[in-house]
Amino acid sequence: MNPFRKIVILVLSVLSFGLHAQNTYKNWPDIIRKNDASWFGTAEAKAIAENVLLYQRNIGGWPKNIQMQNPLSETEKQKLILLKTDEHEVTTDNGATSQEMLFMSKMYAQVKDERYKESFLKGLNYLLEAQYANGGWPQFYPLKKGYYTHITYNDNSMVNILIILKEISEETNYYSIKPSKEIVEKTKKAFDKGIDCILKTQYKQNGVLTAWCAQHDEVTLAPANARAFELASLSGFESAKIVLLLMSIDKPSPEIITAVKSAQVWFEKTKITNLEEKRVLNDSGKIIDKKMIPKENADPIWARFMDLGTNEPFFCDRDGIPKKSLDQIGSERRNGYSWYSDAPREVLKKYPDWAIKNGVKVGAKDTPAKKNDKVVLTVAQDGSGDFTKIQEAIYAAPAFPYEKVTINIKNGVYNEKVRIPEWNTHLTLIGESKENTIIAFDDNFKKINLGRNSTFYTYTVLVEGDDFSASNLTIKNSSGDHGQGIALSVVANRAKISNCAILGNQDTLYLSGKEAKQYFKDCYIEGTTDFIFGEATALFENCTINSIKSSYITAASTPEGVSFGFVFKNCKLIANSEATAVYLGRPWRVYAKTVYMNCDMGKQIRPEGWENWSKPDAEKNSFYAEYNCKGEGFQPTKRVSWSRQLTKKEAEKYTVENILKDATPNWFSK
Repeated sequence: MNPFRKIVILVLSVLSFGLHAQNTYKNWPDIIRKNDASWFGTAEAKAIAENVLLYQRNIGGWPKNIQMQNPLSETEKQKLILLKTDEHEVTTDNGATSQEMLFMSKMYAQVKDERYKESFLKGLNYLLEAQYANGGWPQFYPLKKGYYTHITYNDNSMVNILIILKEISEETNYYSIKPSKEIVEKTKKAFDKGIDCILKTQYKQNGVLTAWCAQHDEVTLAPANARAFELASLSGFESAKIVLLLMSIDKPSPEIITAVKSAQVWFEKTKITNLEEKRVLNDSGKIIDKKMIPKENADPIWARFMDLGTNEPFFCDRDGIPKKSLDQIGSERRNGYSWYSDAPREVLKKYPDWAIKNGVKVGAKDTPAKKNDKVVLTVAQDGSGDFTKIQEAIYAAPAFPYEKVTINIKNGVYNEKVRIPEWNTHLTLIGESKENTIIAFDDNFKKINLGRNSTFYTYTVLVEGDDFSASNLTIKNSSGDHGQGIALSVVANRAKISNCAILGNQDTLYLSGKEAKQYFKDCYIEGTTDFIFGEATALFENCTINSIKSSYITAASTPEGVSFGFVFKNCKLIANSEATAVYLGRPWRVYAKTVYMNCDMGKQIRPEGWENWSKPDAEKNSFYAEYNCKGEGFQPTKRVSWSRQLTKKEAEKYTVENILKDATPNWFSK
């Protein structure tokens, strides 16, 4: 043991008076972390506990950056008593609340003062109350205006909360205070919601999962800005603790495994091994300068802020202008902030053992589902699978199965007209790759020639069976620009399409079913006129929507009384060069509902945005709206008067859970 540490322990154990003089630790967190268990039974610890009790607000939380060990005058104590009902500045930032709760737990383990237990439980209740419906936490609760309302991973705020909930929900002995069974159940639910929020906020870069931002918008879940020098970006520091938390979960779900694997790949990709930080200190040990020195084979470090598109590190001063190197910003921010971190080293160190424990092949690419007690079929054109045609595999699948039926499809162009009947429920199509696993057919309205409803027979893939999913595929109507021709027709409930390309011209994607809920994630969808149409409730998340011609993107026919129609979240609207005047949508039926949220709109979008399709009643009954969009095509002041820009409060109801709510809970996350 360090000789100086021995002296510290001796002083703390012998002296029991003169609180300020006794305390050798300058920082409050050090007192909690570094003292032995028995110290929390001393007179000194009890005196500090009185301060902690005074600083706790009635709502249950504490303000931040308080040196709780410092002695208080009688006047200061009276002021704190008066502040008990004040709910301003109560937070989980900088370790506030979580560290005070830990202190109270350690106190109660040594001294069975019921006030300590009550204080801890009030803190726990505060954390439960502060959680958003989507599972995240703000930096301050009650909410403080500004960026503080964002879901806050910054400085590990949310991870600290989830660690507390995990320990309590698993009923470990980490905390000496044991809540009631009812509260334990609440912590389990809150923890699960928090993990779900983490999975939903993991950023996708060109369709590939990466890491997290320090803040995410509490409504859209998109990366968000905080202070001027804290722009939306991928964070090497905050992401590390998030991943370590996910790795600590026993029997992780496939979604958690994917999140960890993806983050590990990103950490490997973004590590910096040719720079080393040098700190220049003055005589009192204060940092007066930081410099990044080139060094070969340096220990890996990661930038705190990395560009969302390129992963390039950047640095900001209080002017909010990103710079490429640390020496380009002023000394105040350069020296007063942590711009690099080695925290991800712990992730990379633990990852191999975690991967082995959870059956993950280190360094190996993901493989399709394997045969087990569930039905798994393989389609391969070269004869190496169970079938050479997709439709043959569907014919061989059981009707109304108890378990999911998986059809793995090897690379190839499958010139087939594919139908998944209503009795083939729980069917999953998994392509070997989106680019090279292609289902194509060339039907169109004139070719079908079955009367006025010929459009609905033109599909390449028709999904009638509920609980359908598809991933890593291209579905194409290859008839060309010859009128209506559907690529994908979904008339089923609980359909999830992810990482797929859906290609066509007019009427590319048909979505039907009055009560049907359908989810498109990380997809590429292109067409000419009304190329996304129908009555279903459908959420498009992180999709790229490409207009081939100047025309209309959507033609919703939402039934009257349905809460949501088509909702586009975090999508990118692009266009071919010849498409210069594109409408966001027009009403196929007068109660059409279409909303774009946090979307990037290219210059092809017409200023007026929407068209009534010569239906004056649609202007009264349809619901066309936007929220928090950007790009040259986002011109809210020029939109038609009968459309609207959502308020933040209105936008809050557009969560994945609300839009896709169904009798089968959380089907969209499976």
